[in-house]
Amino acid sequence: MTQVRYAARLGTFSGTMLVVGGIIGSGIFLSPSVVAQRVGTAPLTLAAWGLGAVVAILGGFVYAELGRRRPQAGGTYVYLRDAFGTFPAFLYGWALFLIMATGAMAAVAMTGANYLAELLQLGDGAGRPIAIALIVVLTVLNILGVGIGATTGNVLTLLKLAAIAVLVVAALVLTPQHALSVAPLAAPLEAPHDVWSVIVAMGGALVPVLFSFGGWQQTNAVAEELVDPARTLPRALIFGVLIVAATYLLVNVAYLRALGVEGLAASRAPAADTMFVYLGPAGRTLITCGIVTSTIGFLSMVILMSARVYQAMAADGLFFRRMARLHPSWQTPVDALVAQGVVALLLLLSGTYGQLLDYVVFADWIFFGSTAASLFVLRARDRSPDGRAQLHPLGILTFIAAAVYVLVGSVQSNPGNAARGAGLLVLGIPVYLYWNRRRSRSGDVAT
Repeated sequence: MTQVRYAARLGTFSGTMLVVGGIIGSGIFLSPSVVAQRVGTAPLTLAAWGLGAVVAILGGFVYAELGRRRPQAGGTYVYLRDAFGTFPAFLYGWALFLIMATGAMAAVAMTGANYLAELLQLGDGAGRPIAIALIVVLTVLNILGVGIGATTGNVLTLLKLAAIAVLVVAALVLTPQHALSVAPLAAPLEAPHDVWSVIVAMGGALVPVLFSFGGWQQTNAVAEELVDPARTLPRALIFGVLIVAATYLLVNVAYLRALGVEGLAASRAPAADTMFVYLGPAGRTLITCGIVTSTIGFLSMVILMSARVYQAMAADGLFFRRMARLHPSWQTPVDALVAQGVVALLLLLSGTYGQLLDYVVFADWIFFGSTAASLFVLRARDRSPDGRAQLHPLGILTFIAAAVYVLVGSVQSNPGNAARGAGLLVLGIPVYLYWNRRRSRSGDVAT
């Protein structure tokens, strides 16, 4: 295997901002309404987000140990490869390249562009050109150097946290000043009436919660670009996940205080409605700016981190060799970044990126669970007690159970989309066989 090395530039602060920026996108501004609808009460709404925070923290500990044991570019790809072989690792990279990362880029870029077009009153047709420009500009910034890309992400992450802080402070300190008119729900909320109904309702609510918490694993893909990654990466993961967990809980407290559980369940834009209650139209404009910043920051992080997975695949001889090359001056995988951007733009122009992303959303949690399971294999193989995950093995098993739950829930809620997502993964099998045959003939076998 061709070993890839970067000039390490990023410390704990930048790593923590990568984690925070990789998690907080548009989910916290949209998902709370769905959660409130599914559980029906304010205490259960907060409980669902609390449980999601616990799962995310457990995931942070799992990936922290994996990052400590394998501080290499590629993250999840490397862990799956070293534990289970190149086939499942390739399928992860294939799904990431084909839709999981690129589809997320297209969808998030379009979300941010639509908000920006509305903010600037540019009209309905302006969203797609803005989204294209966002992908192109942020890809170029990441090509010009990891320092530039990370600095851009850091600034945007701090700005989005500042906007969220204004929302939380307004809801906790100010007195409501404006009446809000929200269209009522088609059916009234129903509070669970027994233990089993609570379990069922909480299970349904955890799906959007865990989706909103996803993204902490992406930072592991740029491990070699951190200063002393064996120490920096675990700290960044734990600090970052804790910051997001606290942020999400405070934001939901703010929503519930401003709107109540029924208002939250009925709201299509809970963050904007909350700010309107306290600060009027100016508050709505302010948080819209925050949402735009949040989506752009998330997009920048996905571009920065996902390309390193394709680069690791190429270094193993399982993808186009050019994707493993680093630019001599910028020290970035230019071809991997460009190829990723091209696929994202194709999905954006096709107009089907949202549907395609939904097809394989369950695959994300297949790989979450599989990656956590790889820790048992790597721990036994390394025969080292160093860097053990907290609450081992209970914490790891709990996280795997959560991944299985999301997988089952996704299949039950939309079996057709799950089948299509599985089909996209199956398409990766002949592609893997082709690249593996080429690798075998050239003698470039991963170790």
